[in-house]
Amino acid sequence: MTSTTALPTAALGNTRVGAQGYGAMGISEFYGPTDAVEARATLERALELGVTLFDTADMYGSGHNEEFVGEFVRAHRENVVLATKFGLERRADDPAYRGINNSPEYIRRAVDASLGRLGIEVIDLYYMHRKQDGVPIEETVGVMAELVAAGKVRQLGLSEVTGPELRAAHGVHPIAAVQSEWSLFSRDVERTVVPAAAELGVTFVPYAPLGRGFLSGAVTPNGELSEGDFRRRHPRFSGDNAVRNAEILAPMHAIATARGLTPAQVALAWVHARAQVHQLSVVPIPGTRSRSRVAENVAAATVMLTGDELAALDAIAGAVSGNRNADMSFISAGRE
Repeated sequence: MTSTTALPTAALGNTRVGAQGYGAMGISEFYGPTDAVEARATLERALELGVTLFDTADMYGSGHNEEFVGEFVRAHRENVVLATKFGLERRADDPAYRGINNSPEYIRRAVDASLGRLGIEVIDLYYMHRKQDGVPIEETVGVMAELVAAGKVRQLGLSEVTGPELRAAHGVHPIAAVQSEWSLFSRDVERTVVPAAAELGVTFVPYAPLGRGFLSGAVTPNGELSEGDFRRRHPRFSGDNAVRNAEILAPMHAIATARGLTPAQVALAWVHARAQVHQLSVVPIPGTRSRSRVAENVAAATVMLTGDELAALDAIAGAVSGNRNADMSFISAGRE
């Protein structure tokens, strides 16, 4: 299905962005090999279609993602809202290592490094990627607020925080956006952080709205993932879990067939529908390295699901097999 309707806009703190953003992580790693030429063309196509929020992080490709996206951003600086993140450390001698660092020294060093890789003077939206255990959120946001005062960052965001953590952070400095996994497969955020975001007027930015490719059909239980694909170690993509998770998607596929939509469009339309249910601004950031896929994703922003269709989809998340993260301590659900 294609859409002839322009992409709507949504509030993001003190600005507005296209109601669907773009997650650039997969360009650099995690999902197998990338065609760099097609990836750049996909970024250009997304902007043509009305996407203005482009999301990266310093740890994606150990800096490569910021460099790649930065070139695109510089070419379209006035039309792009650039989001990046700090807080997840990696080691050159151990590609599998992931450490969380929210220390003031690290934050100040990280923002300067990101600005250098991106080649820009100010970051539009700067996220704390993960919360470090034992470091009060108020302290972290206090340091982030200094970056706003210094003119290095325009707005602040948090990723994978709980409702109480969001409220505490917002009391120190306004938080423009909170990012977490939210999809037909993952609805734990609706317990505390979504209500808090709605109450505080914070935009919710769902990452992995297509279940890391499972909801779109890009990954199947019998499909082979490349050696470097991190989903090989992801609980929901493994063995019997993958088989059961494919089976519970029957209602989504039925709706897609009946409406002439793709499964991905149904999944994304469901995410957009949650904005109305919870009365908050929602800007999902599906990632793709294909121009045709980005057009398909954008078209979903104007698809309206009926009450009966939403009811048919409602039980999917509760039937999912496997945690949404291999290490639950890295995400908000592990602290609730």
